[in-house]
Amino acid sequence: MSEERDEARRKAILTAARWCFLNFGYAKTSLDDIAKRAGISRPLIYRKFKNKEALFAGVFEDIFEERYPLVDAAVAGGGTPRAKLFRIFEIVLLEPWAEMVTAPMASEFYDVCVRLYPEVEAKHERRMLKWVQSVLPSRELAELFMLAVDGLQGDLPPVATLRRRLKLLVDQFVA
Repeated sequence: MSEERDEARRKAILTAARWCFLNFGYAKTSLDDIAKRAGISRPLIYRKFKNKEALFAGVFEDIFEERYPLVDAAVAGGGTPRAKLFRIFEIVLLEPWAEMVTAPMASEFYDVCVRLYPEVEAKHERRMLKWVQSVLPSRELAELFMLAVDGLQGDLPPVATLRRRLKLLVDQFVA
């Protein structure tokens, strides 16, 4: 089997699993549900992932991993610090939020991910800090900005509200 085909199947499984976990929740999602949605056989899932828990971890990590090249490009590209900072969080916050905020089990999904896979969350936070530090003048300011961003989502706002909040926050941190 070619590497491209193998990666395409893995991606199809992750995409189907993400949809199922966000819409049915972890407990109510079966590997049969995921296989049916991905258009593959259940045994093929086991070739890619040891079990449902490993698949769940893979989905959580994939949400971040698929966005990293886009953020790297935004940071390396031109533009003002304000535009770069907004673009970073547009990629890693607003775009995933748009997918998740309307899903019935989104809150459960994120809570379970952070609780069960703190190493994935920590890895993501380290990358985020590095990107924010590349735009803001100090590590302390970057850490403060990231803490403030965490507070923007507490009430599960609609995407348009989150976008306005993020813009206001960016405007306060980047003159």
